[in-house]
Amino acid sequence: MTATDPALTALSQGWCALSLLHGKIEAHIERALQAEHDLSVREYSLLDVLSRQHDGEGGHLQMKQVADAVVLSQSATTRLVTRLEDRGLLLRYLCPTDRRGIYTNVSEAGLELLRAARPTNEKALREALDTAAENPELTPLVRAVEALRVPA
Repeated sequence: MTATDPALTALSQGWCALSLLHGKIEAHIERALQAEHDLSVREYSLLDVLSRQHDGEGGHLQMKQVADAVVLSQSATTRLVTRLEDRGLLLRYLCPTDRRGIYTNVSEAGLELLRAARPTNEKALREALDTAAENPELTPLVRAVEALRVPA
């Protein structure tokens, strides 16, 4: 294959369209969350991921798992956790069975903020997808996103 191979060009164009869609959605949600709740998309994502933890077997996530879930490096995730902890939205405590482990949970204030921000996030996502669907290059990607069903 060469750089001018039509298959590579189509693949590259598809990737650019996907990147464009992601950027438009993230920017729209970011503006809405910042305006309404003083939250970034990453902060919202972190609160959402951590709110789904539970006390049962395998219920608490390791920092690497959290980092993967919010698509950040471990060091950036740690800094984000610290910022949210400083705002009183997260709590850290030692693992009761392994004193080397540290758990991070969403505080009651964090859960309240997440509950308030969730409709804003959903509305902004819907608006961003509707706007993107007006662009013929993005319409197939919007439909693909709408068709996704992630197993619970």
